[in-house]
Amino acid sequence: MRSDRIKAGIERAPNRAMLRAVGFGDADFQKPIIGVANGYSNLTPCNVGLDELTDCAMEALRTAGTMPQVFGTITVSDGIAMGTEGMKYSLVSREVIADSIETVCQAQSMDGLIAIGGCDKNMPGAMLAIARMNIPSVFVYGGTIKPGHLRGQDLTIVSAFEAVGQHSAGKLTAEQVHEIECHSCPGAGSCGGMYTANTMSSAIEAMGLSLPFSSTMAAEDEEKKESTKRSAEVLAKAVKKQILPRSILTRKAFENAIAVVMAIGGSTNAVLHLLAIAKAANVELTIDDFEILRRRVPVLCDLKPSGRYVTTELHAAGGIPQVMKMLLHHGLLHGDALTVSGETVSEVLSAIPTEPRRDQSVIHSWSSPVYAQGHLAILKGNLATEGAVAKITGVKHPVITGPARVFDSEEECLKAILAGAIRRGDVLVIRYEGPRGGPGMREMLAPTSAIIGAGLGDAVGLVTDGRFSGGTYGLVVGHIAPEAAVGGTIAFVHEGDSITIDAERLLIQLNVQENVLAERRKNWTAPAPRYTAGVLAKYAKLVSTSSRGAVTDF
Repeated sequence: MRSDRIKAGIERAPNRAMLRAVGFGDADFQKPIIGVANGYSNLTPCNVGLDELTDCAMEALRTAGTMPQVFGTITVSDGIAMGTEGMKYSLVSREVIADSIETVCQAQSMDGLIAIGGCDKNMPGAMLAIARMNIPSVFVYGGTIKPGHLRGQDLTIVSAFEAVGQHSAGKLTAEQVHEIECHSCPGAGSCGGMYTANTMSSAIEAMGLSLPFSSTMAAEDEEKKESTKRSAEVLAKAVKKQILPRSILTRKAFENAIAVVMAIGGSTNAVLHLLAIAKAANVELTIDDFEILRRRVPVLCDLKPSGRYVTTELHAAGGIPQVMKMLLHHGLLHGDALTVSGETVSEVLSAIPTEPRRDQSVIHSWSSPVYAQGHLAILKGNLATEGAVAKITGVKHPVITGPARVFDSEEECLKAILAGAIRRGDVLVIRYEGPRGGPGMREMLAPTSAIIGAGLGDAVGLVTDGRFSGGTYGLVVGHIAPEAAVGGTIAFVHEGDSITIDAERLLIQLNVQENVLAERRKNWTAPAPRYTAGVLAKYAKLVSTSSRGAVTDF
């Protein structure tokens, strides 16, 4: 074991003396030392329940004959930061989480890791560390929030964002917005639709590093604690058998994750995060692989933001195992991929029926999918030569050609939407919000929700080198690469230029002659960095393009 170098030899007496001070006895030095990365925080409902899960994990690990050592890792709340300068730290926090977990586990020679997280970047951050370190590991998701309720309608955090747009359009009073605000988030757990947190927890379950059914459990339900205990027990066995993450995180595992993300209608952020995790695991994966799988995999689940149901309802309908069994039965999942329990995917799913129950409508039958093909499309063209990501399902008009309305920040665009300055047929351009230019690649939930709330969701397009929340839907294209800050074509768009978004032909095009673009390119000067010190400045210097996962160690 890795921790043997601490335990063995008289020269290690000082090391053992330190461990005795935190509760080790003589017999404990012969046990595997397990790191417990606790993402607890009371600054967001996503993470407020993680201390209880950590206690469950610690107890189960001790019972299983290991020595758990808990340490904290950070989180930031995307929902609270959304629409503010603070949102620039969201994607950065993915790297901080990964670095902090790697630092502690490697410095203390941990034999295994159980990572417990809730908010959006907790999952990919932990997975980056797990892939880098390659010590036996399991991820425990803190769980989804239960829906809020108001006058017979299910509410999520996106309901509150859209209410702002509805108010600006004169559809809701200030009192009604306040009422929605007060009922949207009723307790602990991550955002309740198939937004980024639930998308990534589902992807990790599909890859085999979380237990079956664990990715869709409600944070406040007792089964979440029981699942955490089982996760700890499985990890103890994985340490004994030396089941390593890179034996699990194979190309097949990533293809399984992509297939599940398509089938459940998951967040665009899955593209960014899975590319990053694959890089850390030394697995060849490109942005084009998502498009290949999209064409083969139907959308099977009718989930918010564009659908009807929330994640707790998906769980009640059979959860991710039901979706995976359907994909497996139809040849779209690798059944021989390994999971953290030591079983293959086929073995894990052996008792799951091949078709969903008829008494529910969340998971559609194979013969009647929500959409015949996946929803996350990779668009390319002169406006995004490296690619861009669009969520194309639920869009009534998947093609638009219109005049560009150009904004050099999210705030400028939101101000124009709320002021009623956007017209049907416009194509909004939000630039200098990419990984390097923002820096931090902010999510654009505030302007996209305002567009929906104003009733323009099917009437305007939006393109950005920033990201979108998992709660975003409509004719919107993000992750434009190369980004504006490094001289991508989006930097050369002028107000009124014609832009085409064609989701059917997977095209995103600036309809300007090449000689005109060449002249604009020649006269362009990169803007000065927005930050010259601190974590955002360091991030901007290190980060890669979004088409490679916006990683900082490429």
